[in-house]
Amino acid sequence: MSTLKRFFRDTIIYGIAAVLPRAINIVLVKLHTHTLISSSYADSTIYFVYAAYLNALLTYGMETAFFRFFTGEKEKGKVISTAFLTLLGTTLAFMSLALFYSNELSVHMGFTSPLALQILILVTTFDTLLVIPFAYLRVTNRPIKFTFYKVLNVVIFAIFNLYFLLYVPNALEYGNYVPGFLADRFYEQPLVLYIFMANLLGSVITFLLLFPLVFKFKLNYDRALLYKMLGYGLPIMISGLAYVTNENLDKLLLTRYLGKEQMGVYAACYKLGVFMSLYIMAFKMGAEPFFFNQAEKSDAKITYSRIMNWFVVFGSLFMVIIVCFIDLFAQLLLGRSVYFSALEIVPVILLANLFLGIYYNLSVWFKLTDRTRYGMFFSVLGAALTIGLNIVFIPKYGYMASAWATLATYILVALLSYLYGRKYYRIPYNLSINFFSLISAAAGSFISFYYFRANYLASVAIVLIFLTGIILTQKTEIKKIWKT
Repeated sequence: MSTLKRFFRDTIIYGIAAVLPRAINIVLVKLHTHTLISSSYADSTIYFVYAAYLNALLTYGMETAFFRFFTGEKEKGKVISTAFLTLLGTTLAFMSLALFYSNELSVHMGFTSPLALQILILVTTFDTLLVIPFAYLRVTNRPIKFTFYKVLNVVIFAIFNLYFLLYVPNALEYGNYVPGFLADRFYEQPLVLYIFMANLLGSVITFLLLFPLVFKFKLNYDRALLYKMLGYGLPIMISGLAYVTNENLDKLLLTRYLGKEQMGVYAACYKLGVFMSLYIMAFKMGAEPFFFNQAEKSDAKITYSRIMNWFVVFGSLFMVIIVCFIDLFAQLLLGRSVYFSALEIVPVILLANLFLGIYYNLSVWFKLTDRTRYGMFFSVLGAALTIGLNIVFIPKYGYMASAWATLATYILVALLSYLYGRKYYRIPYNLSINFFSLISAAAGSFISFYYFRANYLASVAIVLIFLTGIILTQKTEIKKIWKT
């Protein structure tokens, strides 16, 4: 099997781990928008914004550092022990302090109940402790086991969402069985709080099932190795925090400038960009360990270039399909028409996410050359641009300003990474193919959204024209992959 075929195979398997959990979460979006008013949906969004920040902070780049040093060190157990025990110590310290001061912190962070913050602290604690076990499954090429636990986590989350949001209220109304401790106090807490409880239950059960994996290795803590991993990983942490800012600060600022209802509408429509996010996540899960494992091969740069070509091609196709059938997806996922007013952000967000995926491709150069500080600089600059554009333009243009700010930020970081990568680790990317795919996708999406929206005959024609263009421009590459 060729290297590229193997990469596609692994990415598809990891894609299941990305797609199935997110697909279930997409279904839950409709449940949440039906059971929560837009301001409560905004509370849920803010909760997960803080969760994203805490996850980036508590892992401090250790996952990527683990990939980098696991492939280079002879004593694999030493890398696993050092990474896991370090995360264990810092995470337990964080949990203890955060729970102790949770009442004070909940006020400053805008939570209406300290219990919401306490749940968030526990969820991020368990999720952080699962980082290294999950990374080990990826780097040792165990995608099926990895996928099983990832899917199990979100299935548990979904089951408890259905239980708390649908079964319990109906059971209480019609006199069906509900455990006494829950029946007596169910309505004492906001309904949105039970979404957080479901999240915690999913994290705890997954942790208990996967945690024994750590004890398969002899504990061998190496302080010298830790310093190397921290030197590599801390810039990744700052990049991660900047990325979370790019993805989530708009929700916080929209709440401040426009109110929770407008932010809730924006956040719900933003979820339609999840289709591109699923694609990017599937790619990233397969690509990150793959890039490190291929680094020593003589044709590695050619392989990276070919992967970029196909990433842009498939991403562009997904974008066109989603925009052409955007009203269908909105009806399917959002349900209530009150959320449809922000659908115009979706094409912009899709293109922004596609550029984010391009940046992930381009970032291979600073990860392989141990220049992760450049990724930190790019991300911080992008976060500064996000903050500035949102603060200046939200009051005038509303949530569309946030969508365009996201696109501008990801174009900037992708461009910077490409220009610096040419100096330190030059990869022969085929710019003409990549630009053609992006421009064609943007043009097709624009025409569909503004001239043929909800005209599904025209939508099918646009998708077929775009697909034909892919086949004609990529026929040589398709034949090459097919024969190998």
